Amino acid sequence: MLNPNSIKKPVAEEMKKFDDYFSSVMKSKVPLLGIITNYIYRRKGKQIRPLIVFLTSALNGGITQSTYVAASMIELLHTATLIHDDVVDEAYERRGSFSINALWRSKIAVLVGDFLLSKGLLVAVENDEFELLKHMSKAVKEMSEGELMQIERSRKMHIDEDVYFEIIRKKTATLIASCAINGAQAAKASAEQLDKMYKFGENLGIAFQIKDDIFDYEPQGIIGKPTGNDIKENKLTLPIIYALSKVSRAEQAKIRSLLRKSKHSAKAVEEVIQFTKTNGGVEYASEKMFFYAQESRSILETYPNSPYKESLNNLVDYIITRKN
Repeated sequence: MLNPNSIKKPVAEEMKKFDDYFSSVMKSKVPLLGIITNYIYRRKGKQIRPLIVFLTSALNGGITQSTYVAASMIELLHTATLIHDDVVDEAYERRGSFSINALWRSKIAVLVGDFLLSKGLLVAVENDEFELLKHMSKAVKEMSEGELMQIERSRKMHIDEDVYFEIIRKKTATLIASCAINGAQAAKASAEQLDKMYKFGENLGIAFQIKDDIFDYEPQGIIGKPTGNDIKENKLTLPIIYALSKVSRAEQAKIRSLLRKSKHSAKAVEEVIQFTKTNGGVEYASEKMFFYAQESRSILETYPNSPYKESLNNLVDYIITRKN
């Protein structure tokens, strides 16, 4: 079974150094910030995004000091967006631990997110990495637009497949694309290589988000029931968008009515899940996920064989087969 630790093997030493570098970047003289950033650091996740930075940097010429800056920027940005997302979603748990807003209230969580985002900008400016900053700033803009698009369309209960892909390209894929292009940028890659890496990351990011959306319909945890979290939040993701496109307007209206009730009705959630599965929504989403994963692999095929290419191919496999 693939896992991030085996995938990071070709850059394991550099990732260890990155941990120390990232810890130093996060530091603050404000005691409360120190406590919170230490809490965040000790609960860091799989570090998929900095791993992409290091692997793409190595693939495109070699790991440099700029690679560490790029990985820190991305991880700071990603952490800031997760904190802000938890506030917006009123979520009190993150990766099995209490979220920042659960422990220190929403006001503090927003300010900590702002602090991390500003640190990401500063680490670029202080190291004169303006090209890296340009790529990251674009990602911040696109992610914000994507989230607002999703909120707006979800309220209206109207998202078609084209809009869905535009939303996930902006809110998820653009950050992973930023990881890949910044990794290549740190290695002083050519314009052609930068373009390739952006497309690699974008396709991988789309596959990543579709996998996340499929989780809503798969058994989770001890009780073995689907979570239905997106359904409860009235988020129209690819499985249900496809399923709705296969039925009459009367049936669509019925399902949209169930969606509106789903936040307070487990029965409504179960009915929506069953409807989506019966009408091929999960199967169709899986096919699309595999398509975008293959698009990522096709770009990697233009590079000569190396441990870094192999790890990136393994990362593609991991992302579409992961269990959480």
